[in-house]
Amino acid sequence: MTSKTNAGNRITRLTPAAREEIQNHMLKACQKIAADHGLIIESAGWRGLCSDFSFEPVFRVSIPAPDGTALNLDKEMFALLASRFGLAPSDFGREFTVGGERFRITGIDPRRPRYPISAERVPDRHSFKFTAENVAMLLKAQPKQ
Repeated sequence: MTSKTNAGNRITRLTPAAREEIQNHMLKACQKIAADHGLIIESAGWRGLCSDFSFEPVFRVSIPAPDGTALNLDKEMFALLASRFGLAPSDFGREFTVGGERFRITGIDPRRPRYPISAERVPDRHSFKFTAENVAMLLKAQPKQ
């Protein structure tokens, strides 16, 4: 429950749904500014701990790639390194389930050899680290999206 009032859209509790709604409004407001400068802005999740009282939205501003999409360095890095960890470049952004919770692959960091795969929990976007072997096994156990 977002606890909004119609009189001023005052939010008294920052639930995951309320945080998502606010971040989407902020992103929309910033898109014109980015476009005026020939840039692209996109949501990059949340940083730090999120509570019912505060959160830190993260946005990525980038120069457009030749195809007009935002240049995503995490995705490019994943494409370069995925095969070293038994994954495919197309696995970036794929979802998998652990313990009944859904996670989305958001990156790879070779400086963390034990837990190189970064993923966000889908409902609340909290970040987690996983072993490459577990992620590869979980992805093979489900159909591609």
